[in-house]
Amino acid sequence: MPDRFYITTPIYYVNDIPHIGHAYTTVAADIAARFHRMRGADVFFLTGTDEHGQKVLQAAELRCVSPKDHTDTMCTNFKKLWAALDITNNAFIRTTDKEHIDTVREMLQKLYDSGEIVKRTYEGSYCTHDERFWTDKEVIDGNCPECSRPVETIKEDNYFFLMSKYQDRLIEHINKNSGFIRPETRKNEVLGFLKSNPLGDLCISRPKKRLSWGIPLPFDDNYVTYVWFDALLNYYSATCYLTKECNQTYWWPADCHIVGKDIVTTHAVYWPSMLMALKLPLPEMIFAHGWWTIDGKKMSKSVGNVVDPHKVTETYGVDAFRYFLMREVTFGLDGDYSEAALIKRFDTDLANDLGNLVNRSFAMLSKYFDGKVPEPPDIDIELKELAEGISERLKEHLKVLSFSKALDAVWELVSFLNKYIDSNKPWVLAKDSSSAQRLAVVMYSLVEGIRFISVYLYPFMPKFGERLYSHITCEPLSTERNINAKLKWGTLKSGSVVTTIEQLFPKMERKDKVDEKDTTTEVPEKTDELISIEDFAKVKLKVGKILSAEPVPKSNKLIKLSVDTGSEIRQVVAGIGKHYKADELIGKTVIVVANLKPAKLMGVESHGMVLAASEGDVLKLVTPDGDLPAGSVVK
Repeated sequence: MPDRFYITTPIYYVNDIPHIGHAYTTVAADIAARFHRMRGADVFFLTGTDEHGQKVLQAAELRCVSPKDHTDTMCTNFKKLWAALDITNNAFIRTTDKEHIDTVREMLQKLYDSGEIVKRTYEGSYCTHDERFWTDKEVIDGNCPECSRPVETIKEDNYFFLMSKYQDRLIEHINKNSGFIRPETRKNEVLGFLKSNPLGDLCISRPKKRLSWGIPLPFDDNYVTYVWFDALLNYYSATCYLTKECNQTYWWPADCHIVGKDIVTTHAVYWPSMLMALKLPLPEMIFAHGWWTIDGKKMSKSVGNVVDPHKVTETYGVDAFRYFLMREVTFGLDGDYSEAALIKRFDTDLANDLGNLVNRSFAMLSKYFDGKVPEPPDIDIELKELAEGISERLKEHLKVLSFSKALDAVWELVSFLNKYIDSNKPWVLAKDSSSAQRLAVVMYSLVEGIRFISVYLYPFMPKFGERLYSHITCEPLSTERNINAKLKWGTLKSGSVVTTIEQLFPKMERKDKVDEKDTTTEVPEKTDELISIEDFAKVKLKVGKILSAEPVPKSNKLIKLSVDTGSEIRQVVAGIGKHYKADELIGKTVIVVANLKPAKLMGVESHGMVLAASEGDVLKLVTPDGDLPAGSVVK
């Protein structure tokens, strides 16, 4: 394994609420990073947030804050989750970092000067939600093939990266480097894409007049770049200012990019092409993992089946959650999440196999040797070779991110030790004084074997590994580097005191009877988040008719409305200017919150609020199902 190891997650879209998919990618990267650190490697583990683009701008406008203030708030959602999941990233990059922006501009100028970027007039179908153009073949009945929202035809001058010239070279690189894209299915997908389609050039800019929240092009101040050259370059720019000594020649190329399968083309085609043009080495490996589904369906906020990792860890503990993610499904394949499956893993693997092994062994050591590790007169060779041999197997499995196989290897030792107890019967040996030496061998072997397990499981379950190792050795594990020296059978000192330990994984079987969706966002877990009917009755909702509408000066989203609410004409200021023109609103029937305290927006007083519903960048006013006079009560 390399002496230095650089691993990344994708940078996550800052508007997203972190979910199990984000957790899956980042826990996987954390396990790999911890494993390499234990092996003595110099590790740089990078994650972060993608903070430019039209949707970020719109979200900020809806909150009446600046885009930077919006991203400052939103990126903390990810930082809080990484803390909750014991993630040990070395750096957190934000695409709004000045140093990142400077690097992007420097790289763009270099490509522009070398003729890799040109300006063209482009006309195509554009999806605002996904912030990208689609070809006519890709558009489905006038809608975006990814989000199904209507696309609009846009014709404008833009800058293009000449990606098409790298198609053959990229195919050659993938064929020559079998581990460049993993797993094999994803590699075949990318090769199939490259061989069956002419690779097009990549539009990398947007006119500032249409999108201002991006990185200004260094050679044309009327345009910004975002998405590809902004987001993908984070992997390189971070090595210029977020690493120790900021030595990009030391840290680049990355050893491993972990991404979801939905962005494999971006990372395995766009990104390598950009690096080739920049004359930079390509990453060693791009690993695209599968998705977690619920009952076979993709998780979705609109469906309400998104698993909240905070709730899962609060219920089952962070170690159990990390273990489940990596053990339940082969990394690279899709997996179906259910709380029942998690509980089964918890009870079977952690409570029955591992927890019982530790508790039984420590209890017998306390009973037969007063908790002191005995001096073994002999070694059980089979157990020694199994325990020591797992080290090399973990190394091989984790080199290709085969987490479940790595855990299978550790569980061979767990199973062996459980059978070892049953076959050697320490309680029988203890009754026969002539078996004292054999009892010493057995008890030493059990505790020594458990010490190996604590080390092997540390990258996967850091709290458990640390606790168990320090309980046995009275030494910390997390500060250990080059742990190979500790993976020698017999390192455990005789005479060490190992006391009993409280139950490590109390069984969760009663939880199996609860609603499987109570860790999703569909059902609120805390009753104090619910309101009573009396609370709801406090909100006075009325039907209103919009009589006039005009934009608020100097605002591109606020519209001043005159609304007839039956008993009076109210002035209401609504932040809907991005979605409705003022003259479209006149005559519309809306729902008004009539007892809201007056507020001033951009200096204009508002007496109430009109209700609207939104999903992503789509916003629609809420209206009654049929004609009703102004002032009708909504209840």
